[in-house]
Amino acid sequence: MENKNIWILNHYAVAPNMPGGTRHHDFGKELVRRGYNVAIFASSFHYSQHRELKLKKKEKYKIENVNGINFVWIKTFPYQKNDWRRVLNMISYMWRVYWLGRKIRKTEKNIHKPDVIIGSSVHLLAVLSAYYLSKYYKARFIMEVGDLWPQSLIDIKKIGKNSFIAVFLRFLEKFLYKRSSKIIILSPLAKNYLTAIGINQEKINLIPNGADVSKYKIVFNKSASDKRFKIMYTGSIGVVNALEPALPAMKIIQERGFKDIKLIFIGGGVEKSRLIEKAKRLKINNVDFLSFVPKAEVPSLLAKADAFLLMENKILYGSSNKLMDYMAAGRPIVFSTPAEHNLVPDANCGISASSQQPSSLAAAIIELYQMPPEKRRKMGKRGREYVEKYHNTPVLVDKLEKVFQELSNE
Repeated sequence: MENKNIWILNHYAVAPNMPGGTRHHDFGKELVRRGYNVAIFASSFHYSQHRELKLKKKEKYKIENVNGINFVWIKTFPYQKNDWRRVLNMISYMWRVYWLGRKIRKTEKNIHKPDVIIGSSVHLLAVLSAYYLSKYYKARFIMEVGDLWPQSLIDIKKIGKNSFIAVFLRFLEKFLYKRSSKIIILSPLAKNYLTAIGINQEKINLIPNGADVSKYKIVFNKSASDKRFKIMYTGSIGVVNALEPALPAMKIIQERGFKDIKLIFIGGGVEKSRLIEKAKRLKINNVDFLSFVPKAEVPSLLAKADAFLLMENKILYGSSNKLMDYMAAGRPIVFSTPAEHNLVPDANCGISASSQQPSSLAAAIIELYQMPPEKRRKMGKRGREYVEKYHNTPVLVDKLEKVFQELSNE
């Protein structure tokens, strides 16, 4: 039996006309091109803009065809910050996607009975619904580990390792791992974690984040008169992104007289207003904060940069979407993140700075600025070539198809 009807449950999936990572859209578009029927069940309430983007007031769900994919937008509980309301948002997605998933085929002829259901974390409640829907439809269940909960929360000291939440999430993750037919991980380090808790490594498959390289043209949209050296950061501005050290780093650069260096933040999140106020307080004049842009506009936006900045609190078990975008755009990267698996030195496409140390970050930025332009171009080109070889969307979908084929053969 061929597994041609695929459901993906991802609370935070987005379409290209929205801000955010489009992993499942990109995979889905490529799968549709190869003859699959793909439905993605996602929340209509955007996780970082904190507003409703797809549904009218009385609508509970809506189906939108995006590049051949049926996006099923589901109304979920609204929230503005990481408090109890966000927990309700997660619970509401879990509950509504399960019950809608059970009845949707009775009213929506374009939604096919699933052969395979992929439940994607961050949070495990979405994966739990995917598991029970797979039981209902007698479909194969794949668990995709976008991030390891609760371990990532423990690592960044959001919860204690012996807290009730940690104990509950550990029970839930093991419950789901053991019942999945296959597990997809985004980072090779996640495999070590899973095997350490007794998960059979034979069902673990590495399919990291990537980029549709065809969308990224290596052009430099700068006029000859523009002497500014623009470093760009795109994406969420939240606690996990740990961007605060960038401000004193830029203050150091300002005080050392490098007037042409400019850092541009493009995005939004719970930390943005606080960082803007801190920049004003420090009297920093070489940092700009701009608004979110839809993912479809990111390639042309990145073409205006000279270099990119990647900062996170920790990347241990996940995979950075923005790193793939940066590498595909063919620019050097300043990597300032405590990550054990760091692609930047592997691809030789940037400079690594000590995490959370403004002086180290400032030194890395100045080093790139003073580097001959041709050397920077070669550095960016190596990143682009690395993504083309290992992280281009069709390459990753080849791996996903192999997982489907293995399920068919079992």
